[in-house]
Amino acid sequence: MIAVTGATGQLGQRVIDHLLAKTEANNIVALARDTAKAVSLKDKGIDVRQADYSQPDTLSDALQGVDKLLLISSSEVGQRAAQHANVINAAKQAGVSLIAYTSILHADTSPLALAAEHIETEAYLKQANIPHVLLRNSWYTENYLLSVAPAIEHGAFIGCASDGQISSAPREDYAEAAAVVLTSEQPQAGKVYELAGDESYTLSELAALISEQSGKNIPYINMPEADYAKALESAGIPAPFAAILANSDTGASQGGLFDDSHTLSKLIGHPTQSVSAMIKSFL
Repeated sequence: MIAVTGATGQLGQRVIDHLLAKTEANNIVALARDTAKAVSLKDKGIDVRQADYSQPDTLSDALQGVDKLLLISSSEVGQRAAQHANVINAAKQAGVSLIAYTSILHADTSPLALAAEHIETEAYLKQANIPHVLLRNSWYTENYLLSVAPAIEHGAFIGCASDGQISSAPREDYAEAAAVVLTSEQPQAGKVYELAGDESYTLSELAALISEQSGKNIPYINMPEADYAKALESAGIPAPFAAILANSDTGASQGGLFDDSHTLSKLIGHPTQSVSAMIKSFL
């Protein structure tokens, strides 16, 4: 029995789709905070259970009978470590034999502030002495696609990543990798996968791709981190999240989102989707 937390989220739904291609629906448990959002999963014959990272009682019940668990990291930055610990404790109590955790690329050396809670979770997994495998995901290409329309509208793509190389991949590829690991017949406990896109690019190169495919001249404008955070705030992004995004760009300038091991494409058995193709589809 394989369970997936955050099953109604953008990554969780994709993981379940890939699991359905590899195993029967009755082998899958979808864990969701709001089960009303999981009607489509129920319709596919999947066991949907209510599970809230912040409510340990729901987790203990939801994990009964589960063999393998995909712990998709919480979206609530600042609360993640405690929430993940709740899931890990419940999994151990329920006798889960393997946890696959979605961490961040090169978490142990990452300059990104986002890495802190991932490092804490990785340490807690080790401390809990529960078999686990780390899926250290790089950036989602979709994170930057969200800026394509504003860049075209305002005539510039802004950021503070300087000439940092970014090895992103779409959620679809990361989801497929998680499904491969969860259904592998090979032992996975103790493995660490540094997952990133096959191609790497700077934001200047990304702006050039947007220019080429939109037919408009979209230069990249590199800004100080504080100014970029303020620009994001002025676009309606809450200040704390704007600060995180700006810090992540700075981290990218320091190599925090670069990896050329091609571990992801090797794991899924095909090249990761190109940024150019994703921009074309988006436009």
